[in-house]
Amino acid sequence: MTWPTKLPLIAILRGIQPQEVLAHVAELQACGFDAIEIPLNSPNWQISLPLCLERWGGQILFGGGTVLHAREVDALAHLGGRLLVTPNTSASVIARAAHHRMISCIGCMTPTEALAAVAAGARCLKLFPAAHMGAGYIRSMLAVLPRSVPVFAVGGVTPENLPQLLQAGCRGAGLGSELYRAGQSPRQTRENAEAYVEAYHCCQGVAG
Repeated sequence: MTWPTKLPLIAILRGIQPQEVLAHVAELQACGFDAIEIPLNSPNWQISLPLCLERWGGQILFGGGTVLHAREVDALAHLGGRLLVTPNTSASVIARAAHHRMISCIGCMTPTEALAAVAAGARCLKLFPAAHMGAGYIRSMLAVLPRSVPVFAVGGVTPENLPQLLQAGCRGAGLGSELYRAGQSPRQTRENAEAYVEAYHCCQGVAG
């Protein structure tokens, strides 16, 4: 599939609170982010997600992360989430995501897990923890995967190592604690986001 957003970087807002989510998303959007994940183990994510969708539903791809069970897929779809991210490979979760026509980014670490996810209908793959495995591992793994399935690097991704992960073949990346940590200020979120966007565009310039 073709990744549907302009910037293939997924902002992961783990631990975000409903009363602060709009301020942080506003900063992310201002920096060009158009794909945002609110993990389901965040406080009151069922409130945060609809708030975001009401404000930016037509401009940003919103969804949930750390989705472990099929029933959570149904809950996420009911609230309007279109993006689903998992830490593991679960055939039942992938099937429910396909039923709801969601964009699923399925967690895997080995070729066996990755190919099982693709066979089950995963739209995208989340190589996790990517940064700890290194660019060499990523190249080797991508060599046996279908080129039509976008692979995202997640786990330990920083502005410094993002170019290496993309040059190794990843379509994009999911950005966690180096982008957002629970309790940080919206200004800090913007500064972190700017660093990632700059790293991404510098890498694209080199590739071009």
